[in-house]
Amino acid sequence: MKSVPRIERYGLIGDMQTSAHVCDGGSIDWLCLPRFDRPAVFAALLGTQEHGAWRIAPSAAYEGGADVSAERRYAGESLVLETVWTTPSGSVKVIDFMPPRDGGAPQLIRIVEGLAGEVAVVSTLRARPGYGRVSPWIHELGGRVIAEAGEDALWLDTCSEQAEKDGAIVGSFTVGAGESVAFVLSWGTSHGAAPEIPDPEAALAATLAFWADWTSKCTYNGPHREAVIRSLITLKAMTYAPSGGIVAAPTTSLPEEIGGGRNWDYRYTWLRDASITLAVLLGTGYRQEAEAWRRWLLRAVAGDPENLQIMYGITGERDLQERELGWLPGYENSVPVRVGNAAADQLQLDVYGHVIEMLHGAHLGGVARCRDTAVLHQRLIEHLAQRWQMPDEGIWEVRGQRRHFVHSKVMAWVAVDRTIRLIEAGALDADLAALRKLRETIHHEVCAKGFDRDRNTFTQSYGSQKVDAALLLIPRVGFLPPGDPRVLGTVEAVRRDLSTPEGFVQRYTTAGGHIGLDGLTGDEGTFLLCSFWMVDALALTGRRPEAHALFDQLLALRTDLGLLAEEYEPATGRQLGNFPQAFSHIGVIGSALLLQQLNAGAPEATSDAILLAGV
Repeated sequence: MKSVPRIERYGLIGDMQTSAHVCDGGSIDWLCLPRFDRPAVFAALLGTQEHGAWRIAPSAAYEGGADVSAERRYAGESLVLETVWTTPSGSVKVIDFMPPRDGGAPQLIRIVEGLAGEVAVVSTLRARPGYGRVSPWIHELGGRVIAEAGEDALWLDTCSEQAEKDGAIVGSFTVGAGESVAFVLSWGTSHGAAPEIPDPEAALAATLAFWADWTSKCTYNGPHREAVIRSLITLKAMTYAPSGGIVAAPTTSLPEEIGGGRNWDYRYTWLRDASITLAVLLGTGYRQEAEAWRRWLLRAVAGDPENLQIMYGITGERDLQERELGWLPGYENSVPVRVGNAAADQLQLDVYGHVIEMLHGAHLGGVARCRDTAVLHQRLIEHLAQRWQMPDEGIWEVRGQRRHFVHSKVMAWVAVDRTIRLIEAGALDADLAALRKLRETIHHEVCAKGFDRDRNTFTQSYGSQKVDAALLLIPRVGFLPPGDPRVLGTVEAVRRDLSTPEGFVQRYTTAGGHIGLDGLTGDEGTFLLCSFWMVDALALTGRRPEAHALFDQLLALRTDLGLLAEEYEPATGRQLGNFPQAFSHIGVIGSALLLQQLNAGAPEATSDAILLAGV
């Protein structure tokens, strides 16, 4: 069997309702239609080409010719992917993109342009709806090729002659310099009307114009702007435009350990991840996204904050039942492949802090408060006041015993602190004296029960001997000032216990073949967001040269297209986990903003300005 491409060999295209993963070999190996969380019609990423893929490449590349090469890039500050193939007979450019929808059908467009000489090109489209399980009925109607299965209908429009072969739609053609051949794949329901025949060139121009307009609104002009812009575009691509919901990643079950079972579905909206994403978007000038997400929050939580979930579907769905897809062999035989996520039913107290921190940041960023938001905020803080002393599963969603995680308690303190700030600013009405007392109570308990005086470090949970990378956020959120000896000791403990020789940071210690504190066996790579947290902690504690050096190391891990997965494995030099990962790109932007502010002379303590840069 052919070796599976490394995760970092994939590029991302999308229309802010779904996305596709394009390998540097010309194959689209992951595409869910019509939205992020629906079953994939191309699932080769988690299996083989027989589970669905669409490859367009020179015939010489199909034959494995050593004298064929490909170089790729995004067209400017956009999500339009360009791949230039060079062969002995000439060169061609393949342009892949998904135009933002304007009420029409989802479309994936591929344009092959001749640059020099003549190049023979082959297109092989193997649709397999139902996550690679179903072979469709392929037929032609009025010159359009259709692949239908159940409710799914895929319409292929092209001037190149296509034929069905072994369950795939196959076509061969030759492109000369100055010529072009376009392919448009549109989705619709099999019982609905046929999608309109598109104009590929007009769609390309409109897509480029959309991204040029969106990126022009970015207010960040500091160092590493290219990396910040690419991360912002990636986060925008993971936003479901109709609702404002933001997925944690557009994939499922890309493994945290090759061959292991830590494979999860990230195609949903975590309140924590979305809140932090919106914080960095606000910090770079994108207020509209914050307003859209606030509306999403009101709809998702509805009138039931007492039953707050830590995640929802992208339009606010609550039932995210987890199941396994036994017919997919998994990425590099990493099983099980999961869809749905059982963590939706967990208690994670830190979510209250992240959501209320976002509402506070939105107020500072000029997003006008509304009565409905104020009512939701008050009910959330009332509910938190009753629950903060409970053990929970924590930020890392452990599937073992609930614990009194220090990070969860710190973020409960953040929720109360930011509420107090809003009351003091006249933006919220609540019992200020009671909240001040609650803030003091939480702070006292965390310092008394979550701090190991002998080791001079905060711990992962009350009474634990372990540390946790989330402790690095203590100075970032203002729980203690950066120069506090307890903060300095904690930063050093995390570096000592969780950092690799390269300086990259793990979330917490795992137990290999034994069941660890997280209730799971197996290990994982270093967690990229945690490494960015270390950048922030070093910068805030006065160690800026070290912070800049680590930040540069992390930027060097990005793919040739500027993308990051969830984790990185130094031993093999490869990315792991779902890809691209919102958390990792949040880290890029948040650290860049913080370093810029500190270098510009901001005080070395948490301030409202730094908070707006995203936590």
